[in-house]
Amino acid sequence: MASVLRFRKMCYIEPTLRNYLYSETPKDEKQSLDAQKGDKKQEKSHTIEDKNKKQRRSRRWRCVDSCCWFIGCMCTTWWLLLFLYHCLPSNLAGLKGPEPPGVKLKNEGLTPLHPVVLVPGIVTGGLELWEGKPCSDGLFRKRLWGGSFTEIFKRPLCWMEHLSLDSETGLDPPGIRVRPVPGLVAADYFAPGYFVWAVLIENLAKIGYEGKNMYMAAYDWRLSFQNTEVRDQALSRLKINIELMYITNGNKKVVVVPHSMGVIYFLHFLKWVEAPPPMGGGGGPGWCAKHIKAIMNIGPAFLGVPKTVSGLLSAECKDVAFIRAMAPGLLDSELWGLQTMEHMMRVSRTWDSLISLLPKGGDAIWGDLDSSPEDEHECDLGYPQTNSRENGSTNKDTTRPQIQMKQQTNFGRMIAFGKAASEQHSSKIPIISPKEFVHNSSVECGEVWTEYGKISRKSIQGVADNKAYTARNLMDLLRFVAPKTMKRAEAHFSHGIAEDLDDPKYAHYKYWSNPLETKLPNAPDMEIYCLYGVGIPTERSYVYKLSPSDKCNTIPFRIDTSADGNGNKRCLKGGVTFVDGDETVPVLSAGFMCAKGWRGKTRFNPSGSRTYMREYRHKPPASLLEGRGSESGAHVDIMGNVALIEDVLRVAAGASAAEIGGERIYSDILKMSERVNIKL
Repeated sequence: MASVLRFRKMCYIEPTLRNYLYSETPKDEKQSLDAQKGDKKQEKSHTIEDKNKKQRRSRRWRCVDSCCWFIGCMCTTWWLLLFLYHCLPSNLAGLKGPEPPGVKLKNEGLTPLHPVVLVPGIVTGGLELWEGKPCSDGLFRKRLWGGSFTEIFKRPLCWMEHLSLDSETGLDPPGIRVRPVPGLVAADYFAPGYFVWAVLIENLAKIGYEGKNMYMAAYDWRLSFQNTEVRDQALSRLKINIELMYITNGNKKVVVVPHSMGVIYFLHFLKWVEAPPPMGGGGGPGWCAKHIKAIMNIGPAFLGVPKTVSGLLSAECKDVAFIRAMAPGLLDSELWGLQTMEHMMRVSRTWDSLISLLPKGGDAIWGDLDSSPEDEHECDLGYPQTNSRENGSTNKDTTRPQIQMKQQTNFGRMIAFGKAASEQHSSKIPIISPKEFVHNSSVECGEVWTEYGKISRKSIQGVADNKAYTARNLMDLLRFVAPKTMKRAEAHFSHGIAEDLDDPKYAHYKYWSNPLETKLPNAPDMEIYCLYGVGIPTERSYVYKLSPSDKCNTIPFRIDTSADGNGNKRCLKGGVTFVDGDETVPVLSAGFMCAKGWRGKTRFNPSGSRTYMREYRHKPPASLLEGRGSESGAHVDIMGNVALIEDVLRVAAGASAAEIGGERIYSDILKMSERVNIKL
């Protein structure tokens, strides 16, 4: 009983007493507690007010916030549309697209006959890291170029360092090895959702092609063409794979499909493969005739691309110039000191392959101060449905664009400083040879990024005072503003016209990628196609001005976006003069060799290999559901053009040029070619 009472006292009575005692607090203690509580409330209210003030300050909308918000919205919208496009069922009412050309041709009975070799162009091939600096930790065999491009945002300076080549040798910098991605995945997609070769590969697969009879000739597009062999043996690999597919596919000749810069890369290969070692591949004079049925050149840059000039001069093209005009300072050093354009120039000037795309043939091809082959170009590119020349027949009433407007702009003035210099008579334009300009080596800019850091402001002013540059003296200008780049790259490339192709000097590899300084192989049965888009305004020449900034290492020139044509000079817009083409390559560069340079037996085509032109009139997509369009003539989008895919598949399956419709011409390439006066 006693133990029960003790337990009751411990559990019930003592806790009650403790609670009672603690509740009986004296009045002064109670007042002090109330005061403490009041102080705490006051402190809390002050803290809330301070917090609200900070939040109000953080809510102030800045320019940076606007830019980030806009970019975020654009990216989100793009990825959402892309997600919906790929996720919606293909058989949903109203969304079912046309039958793929591969399925259509398979139903017609087409089957694989000739092995197919695909040769990608500049930029579109993936590059992966094999060895790098400490900043590249975790990127072994990850794509630095092509794919998601996430490393640009994570570590931009490290990314640029690893994509640059050595400025002296044009090869790998010490401690860095970046190599081309092998296989068909090398250039099927440039970025997620953005196809390059994927659509053509898929349609080839639908008629029966696979790895044993289809090969992607991946190479490092940054290197000079001969250096792809020196460093990676890329040309030897291409030769061996063509021979292997020839043998394993019943001695069937190969159909080669190069694109853009890949066209002149393969032209280099045609000379290399037959040339004796050590400079060549040792295949002998009959190798091409034995192994190659046809070369189907897509968007060929045979005679160069004018936008390469603006890229080397100021790291610009029309799109970059437009961004600079719409958002001043966004790409320049004034905003956060990023110097985006200067970094772009520093990296790209180490890529020797860019020099291969400079205009070839000088004034004889591209025109002088007063005339050019495109002098009668119509700026309003609107071809009527019947505007074509097929199989040699021409309808005189329908071979001109719908809107007739004679153009007086002097396209031959590839670079002009000021709108007046692009239009006034040549007698009023001062001519100063760029060879007279001198570098001022006393200029100190610390680390020289772009080679402009060694040129005095006086010399830069002299460049602008010269007013206008044609393709002839343009090369001297580039040698002045980029001496290290041009000296290194011109050991691998040439841009003239050969007087005597039998001269022994033309046996050197620097001439092999220039169709005006080399002969086609002795292969009379080999067919050469020029397949390219038309009907899109394409950059041809530029109006420049001096940059307002004279800080060290800044680019002193920029496109004058305020220069616009008026009246009958509408080809000039935003400082850029436009002609007909595929948005990147003008018609003159893409079509001249097939239209005239190699037509019949010429000194450039001594065996008379047959040439054919197939032009694709550009038709933009009618809606977002059409993606990039199945009838596009744009330089890269044309790879999804249904008509082009059908042409490639039919030739690969054994069709002749006559069986696919012969020639199809919408542009004025034949008239342009007639105005080019060179010895054939």
